[in-house]
Amino acid sequence: MKGKRKQAKSISSAEIEKKKKRILITFFTIIAIIVIAIIAYIANDFIITENYKTTNLIINNRNVTEFLKGQVLKKDSQIYLSKQDLGNFFDKYIYEDAENEKIITTYNKKIAELDFEKNIININGSEKKTSAHIIKENDMEYIPIEELKDVYDIEITDIKDTNVLLLDTITKEQIKAVVTTDLPVKASKKFIARTVDRVKKGECVILIEKAEDGYAKIRTDRGKIGYIKTKKLANEVVARQNMEEKKQIDGKVNLTWDYYSQIATAPDRTGTTIDGVNVVSPAFFAINQDGKLVENIGTRGQAYLDWAHENNCKVWPMLQNAGDGMLKVTSEIMNHYEKRKELIESIVSECIKYKLDGINLDFENMKKEDKDLYSRFIIELMPRMKELGLVLSVDVTAPDGGDTWSMCFDRHVIGDVADYIVFMAYDEYGESSDKAGTTAGLNWVELSLKKFLETEEIESDKIILAVPLYTRLWTENSNGEIIKKSVVSMKDIDNTIPSNVQRTWKEDLAQDYVEYKEGNNTKKMWIEDIKSLKAKIALISKYKLGGLASWEKGMETDEVWEIFKEALQ
Repeated sequence: MKGKRKQAKSISSAEIEKKKKRILITFFTIIAIIVIAIIAYIANDFIITENYKTTNLIINNRNVTEFLKGQVLKKDSQIYLSKQDLGNFFDKYIYEDAENEKIITTYNKKIAELDFEKNIININGSEKKTSAHIIKENDMEYIPIEELKDVYDIEITDIKDTNVLLLDTITKEQIKAVVTTDLPVKASKKFIARTVDRVKKGECVILIEKAEDGYAKIRTDRGKIGYIKTKKLANEVVARQNMEEKKQIDGKVNLTWDYYSQIATAPDRTGTTIDGVNVVSPAFFAINQDGKLVENIGTRGQAYLDWAHENNCKVWPMLQNAGDGMLKVTSEIMNHYEKRKELIESIVSECIKYKLDGINLDFENMKKEDKDLYSRFIIELMPRMKELGLVLSVDVTAPDGGDTWSMCFDRHVIGDVADYIVFMAYDEYGESSDKAGTTAGLNWVELSLKKFLETEEIESDKIILAVPLYTRLWTENSNGEIIKKSVVSMKDIDNTIPSNVQRTWKEDLAQDYVEYKEGNNTKKMWIEDIKSLKAKIALISKYKLGGLASWEKGMETDEVWEIFKEALQ
């Protein structure tokens, strides 16, 4: 028994010794890690590790090098960026016109054409010589970025010592500050972080942002981006301010179309006012069978312009492609860049000539396959309008319907590019319908509007809701077939329906409905009146839309303008 106790005691002592050794090893390991970390931290203050072989591209204080599809190409004293990268960072709608061997790029107030063979650039219709043209490298198109600095509103700085290319948008705010002491610029705010640069006392840096944890993100004059303590900065100054465009219309748009045929003259509005309306859209322009812009202004149109401006109304005339055979004519224009360009130049010329405030583009009845090309037309027109300080509004139908009526619009692109996209919320059942129905039921209008906002992802304040000031009287024979459909102005509805006919309120449509016999035929009407309009225009406030439009002036009852004005206030 004694021998066994001694052996157990001996084993216990050995285990204790092993535990002591493990504790000592762990302790010294921790100390070693801490020492190494401190050495690494101190060493990083003096060691700047950077790969200068690849050009780092900094766009507006963001290093985008890892996101490049091509490379920053330096060749024959020129700097090139790929078409794909310009598309990613400046113009997502950049376009190659294979027919004319050009690349078309738009940005803000500029549209530019660059050539594949000639050292020429055309900016907003003015041509000038360049030092380089588009080149191809590794199956990619590369564009000389220096030639686009006036188009993209950028300042270009090539820092050869650190192989950094800076592209700064001159319309964006830039804040500068002075460093108060010598110190390293760290890659992150972590305790152990790589040093990307060093700054000296009195050096000026770009202040990108301040963080609540006492750190500031900066850019050095060598193009390096990193962090220093905010308290090490002084003398902050705004070197460049944000340049924001002021909207032409302050608040909600209240537009009415003043339509008259292409062979009629403008209405005489002298001595009248339209209470609450801040935009009128007269039928000034159309496309003829030759694809040319024709005007219908003359002396009466000039008097109309004077009246509108005297009454503080902006004038955005309609430009229509209405008429027989225009499907083919419109397609021909859309499918050729030079023809789109010619039409755009005509629009610009007319806007200048008559001192207009904008254009309302009302192209309907187009080919579904031309959808993207119609968007191109709007993309190419928009910079020219912005250059003149003019508004571009574009009319579109509901997102569901026929190929030439509904599927011919890319509402997402139109809503993204134009100042306003006008949803013509009418003709749910229209001229081509073989079934009687409402012109604009509330449920259909709201459902369509949600598609604009959710499916097409259009900003709500760019959407103008257009409501009808008319309805239709449908006539069915004894077999239920439509034998007649007549447009009835809102002001004429009470005189059209027999006084003894019972009106039935349709809650889902927010409309009164009437049905009555006339001989062997049945008459049907879904009524547009003050009640139905109030329900529809309430959607403007509900969805924070950009405003209201009405088709067309002359069809309304007198109290319409007052309820429109109240709704938009």
